[in-house]
Amino acid sequence: MSLDWNSHRTQLVATALAASAVTAGLFSAYQQHVRRQKRRTLDQDILRSLTAPDKGKRTTRSEDDDDPHEVQLGGVDQHRGLPLEYDEELVREQLARNYAFFGDEAMAKIRKGTVVVVGCGGVGSWAAVMLVRSGVSKIRLVDFDQVTLSSLNRHATATLADVGTPKVKCIERALKQFSRIVQVDARIDIWRKESGGDHLEGADWVIDAIDNITTKVDLLKYCHENNIKVFSSMGSGAKCDPTRVQISDISYTMYDPLARAVRRRLRLEGISSGIPVVYSTEVPGDVKLLPLPEEEFQKGNVKELGVFDDFRVRILPVLGPLPAIFGLNIATYVLCELAGKPIHNPLPVKGRKKFNERLYRDLHKREEKFQGRQINKLPVDDDDVGLIFDDLYRGRSARPPYAVPERPALVRWDPAAPLSLQNCVAFEFADAEKHLQECLLGKRFPEEVWGAEVVEVVKRRQEEARRVVEWVM
Repeated sequence: MSLDWNSHRTQLVATALAASAVTAGLFSAYQQHVRRQKRRTLDQDILRSLTAPDKGKRTTRSEDDDDPHEVQLGGVDQHRGLPLEYDEELVREQLARNYAFFGDEAMAKIRKGTVVVVGCGGVGSWAAVMLVRSGVSKIRLVDFDQVTLSSLNRHATATLADVGTPKVKCIERALKQFSRIVQVDARIDIWRKESGGDHLEGADWVIDAIDNITTKVDLLKYCHENNIKVFSSMGSGAKCDPTRVQISDISYTMYDPLARAVRRRLRLEGISSGIPVVYSTEVPGDVKLLPLPEEEFQKGNVKELGVFDDFRVRILPVLGPLPAIFGLNIATYVLCELAGKPIHNPLPVKGRKKFNERLYRDLHKREEKFQGRQINKLPVDDDDVGLIFDDLYRGRSARPPYAVPERPALVRWDPAAPLSLQNCVAFEFADAEKHLQECLLGKRFPEEVWGAEVVEVVKRRQEEARRVVEWVM
C-alpha cells in the first residue's frame, strides 16, 4: 500500500516525526555536552588535588591553550587562583565501590582506623597498599630493611629507583600517591619486645609480617598480653599453590612449617589460640634454602653481614605472587574487622582435623602394641600425621597400586629407628596391621615383606620428609 504524500494527514505525520528526531538529537547532544563538562571539571579537580606541598613544581596544560605551564604545588594554583584541595566529594568518588560494599557507617569506621604493619616486605607492602586504597587513613610502617634488587619480584611498591632506600619510605611515597587523606608514619626500625610498645601505640590492628621466628613470637605475645588485635602472616616462601592459602586461627593451622614452629613456641608462653593467621597447607616442594656463597663465610662471622646479628642469613626461595596473596588476605580480613562486619567463620581445611586426630589415635595404639607399654604422647602430633598422609604420601598407600585407602592408617616403618616424620608410612589399615605383626613384632625386614618397589617409594618419601624438617628448623 503506497502513501499519498499530497495528503494533508500524511504531511502532518511526517512533520511530527522529523521534529521528534531533531528534538531527540538536540537532547542527546546536550546530555553529551553536560557529561563532557562534568568530566572536564572532575579531571581539573583531580589534577589540582594530586599536587603536594613537598614536591616542587609539576608541568601540566591549560584548558584554555595548548602551551604548557607550571603549577606551583601546594597552596593555590596561580594560573587559576583555585585552592589545591581534595574535598570529600572526591574522596567518596575514589572509594565509591567500597562504600557500595560496606555502607556509610562501616566505611566511617574504616577511615578512622589505625593499622600498624610490622615488616614491610612482600607480604606487608601488599597489605599496606590495599588497606590505604580501601580507605584506611592512618597507617604506621615499621621495618629496618632496605629495598634490594631481589625485592622487586614480590614488593608491592618498589621500583629500580628504590633499590638501596628504606622499604618503609618506598611504601610511604607510593601510599601518598594513592590517597590524599592518608597519614603515613614510616619508622626505620626493628620491633623489639623491650621497646616495641611505642611502635604499636594507638593501633586498632597490628599486622605481623616478620620473617624472624623469635621476633614474630615476641610480637604476638606482646599483642596478646596487651589486648591488641593482631593478624599474623605465616610462611609464603617455597610455595606455589594459591588454592592452599587459608585464613585460620593459629590453633587450627596445619602442614605449614613456620606456623608449626610459631604455634609450639606460643604454647610454651601459655598462648594456644586467639590469633588469626594466613598460611598455606602446601608443604614446601622440591626447592632448597639458598646458602650464602662460600666466599662470604671466609670473610668472617656471617651474622655480621646482616643489619641485625640475630636475623637469618639463609636465603628463602619465593615465588612473587604468593606473598602478595598473603598480604591481600590480611588486608581483606582487617578491613572487614574494622568495618564491624567480620569474617565470622573462616573455613579451615574441611574435616581434616578430625580425620588427623583419628589417624593419630590409631597410630598411638599401634605404637603401644609395638613397645608393649602405655605411651602418654607420641613424638609426632595430629598435625604431623596429616602432613605424612596428605602431603608426603599424597593421600595414598605406599603399596602398589598406590590407591586411596578405604581405611587409611599410619605405622612406624623401621623398628630400629624412632618414630618421626621420616619413619612413618601410609598404608591401608590391613597392611598397617600386617606391617606391625611381621616387621615390628616379627622382626622381618620391610623389603622381605613388601618388596623393593615399596621400599623405593618409602625412601623417596623419607627424603621429602627430611627437606620438610630442614624448613622447620
